[in-house]
Amino acid sequence: MTKKQKKMLTRILAAVALFLAAVLLTRLVELPPLARLAVFLIPYFLIGWDILWKAIRNIAHGQVFDENFLMAIATVGALAIGEYPEAVFVMLFYQIGEFFQGWAVGKSRKSIAALMDIRPDYANLLTDSGEEEVDPDEVPVGSAILVKPGERVPLDGVILEGASTLNTAALTGESLPREVSPGDDVISGCVNLTGVLKVQTTKEYGESTVSKILDLVENSAAKKGKREQFITRFARWYTPLVVIGAAVLAVVPSLVTGEWAKWVEQALIFLVISCPCALVISVPLTFFGGIGGCSRQGVLVKGSNYLEALAEADIVVFDKTGTLTQGVFNVTAIHPQECPEAQLLELAALAESYSSHPIAKSLREAYGKEVEESRVTNVEEIAGRGVKADIDGRTVYVGNDKLMEDVGAPWHPCHKVGTTVHVAFRGEYLGHIVISDAVKPDAAQAIRDLKAAGVRRTVMLTGDAPAVGEAVGKELGLDEVHAGLLPADKVERVEALLTRKALKGSLCFVGDGINDAPVLSRSDVGIAMGALGSDAAIEAADVVLMDDKPSKIALAVKIARRTISIANQNIAFALAVKAIILVLGILGKANMWLGAFADVGVMVLAVANATRALKTN
Repeated sequence: MTKKQKKMLTRILAAVALFLAAVLLTRLVELPPLARLAVFLIPYFLIGWDILWKAIRNIAHGQVFDENFLMAIATVGALAIGEYPEAVFVMLFYQIGEFFQGWAVGKSRKSIAALMDIRPDYANLLTDSGEEEVDPDEVPVGSAILVKPGERVPLDGVILEGASTLNTAALTGESLPREVSPGDDVISGCVNLTGVLKVQTTKEYGESTVSKILDLVENSAAKKGKREQFITRFARWYTPLVVIGAAVLAVVPSLVTGEWAKWVEQALIFLVISCPCALVISVPLTFFGGIGGCSRQGVLVKGSNYLEALAEADIVVFDKTGTLTQGVFNVTAIHPQECPEAQLLELAALAESYSSHPIAKSLREAYGKEVEESRVTNVEEIAGRGVKADIDGRTVYVGNDKLMEDVGAPWHPCHKVGTTVHVAFRGEYLGHIVISDAVKPDAAQAIRDLKAAGVRRTVMLTGDAPAVGEAVGKELGLDEVHAGLLPADKVERVEALLTRKALKGSLCFVGDGINDAPVLSRSDVGIAMGALGSDAAIEAADVVLMDDKPSKIALAVKIARRTISIANQNIAFALAVKAIILVLGILGKANMWLGAFADVGVMVLAVANATRALKTN
């Protein structure tokens, strides 16, 4: 409980005690009217002074119609007609509801607050004069920093010296520590558990992983879903209308019957009942809780609009490499006798030396030597085909079957399942390399979980050969596989899926966030897989999974659907109860006590229901 909440609780308890004392005193002693008013004004002002002040301040700023105005006019009116206990009770009950709502918000913020704890406080900068503790913002790119056991990694970088284990739970939701050693990348926000690490920074703090994640989470509330937008529009028109309705209720029947006191009281009850607190507070809180529940599992959702779209997932489309497969390749060179295996790998590694694609990285790793980039000139990437490069002054082609056809190289078909990379020189075919990629351990389970969650179709789009795509699709139980696609082809396939008459909800595309940005942005929900440390993924996607597990997608869909269900429950419950009691109020069958329940009681129940959105199972 915060200091502010403790002060509020003290005020509530003191006001309750004074209110009970006032009720008891007026029951035991016959007090003059002014003395009776004074006895109740003490607890009234103690518990309600801030509501009255907010109402006055908002009116001065032109913001008249809000819950503070409704509570102020209703309770002051009750005092004016002599309903002193009712006025105090309504204000007291309202503040109790506000306190409960604050507690619920605090509870839902815990998962977000845990994520916010990844913000580093300082960095140990290594200088010529020794070690200096500085603000992470002050560390230039390329600096050397020291990360001691128990400290949080302040900036993205590469380990120069030392070996340790890192706790990435705040970023990924995974409790298993990650082993690191010299040459490994480290990202900001992780906690160093064991050894001392010397790290060379590769990014400024403002561009680091932790900074981007914090910015993403902090701004998620700005992107409202349809239900939140409805509540905002509803409150904007609803509150002025009920004030006008209350005025009509006070005046029109009174002119007919002459019973001004009775109908003024009914109008005040009408105002208390009509206060839209339950809707205005509980619905945004529900979405906040849903986003918090996802973040606790290492799933970052950029706004409640994306949470709503995720809940309506009907078709989920996957990229293959790095999404359903591990993106860590086994490389096998197959070549004619006149071209040694080492030479084949060397040419492929040199040609792909400037590429960041996982396949290019695997070729360089299989080569196993330092790649001399100075030997490579005139590199040209041919979309959907491969690479053309001059190596030691000779033009070399490295790519797929289509590239070999284009350059007139008589390529040999490969009978092994995997991605085939052909190597040719001046129309002479030198051989090919087979790259096989293992399916992720939880990929098949992820597909089954999505089906169980109500996703109707699962589709895979890949640039790999049809044999490779079909083999992976069959192993995972996918509904559709489209292989041999260029980047533009993937967008066309997604467009076709979006225009299907059978599409009943939203289309989600899951990719690595680097090569799939056009498709991520075109889909209803773009989900970036393997985003730990990937700036492009965080920027391009609507939902970011902070680890490599596709099984988290089904969990996120489940959380999103429960969140929407809770929001709908709160909207229906609040409107139904208010409608019933408003009718009773108009008919003169509701008193101030029942009106207080219709306002604050419904809000408390709705907020309590909203906190269920935090649960992840």
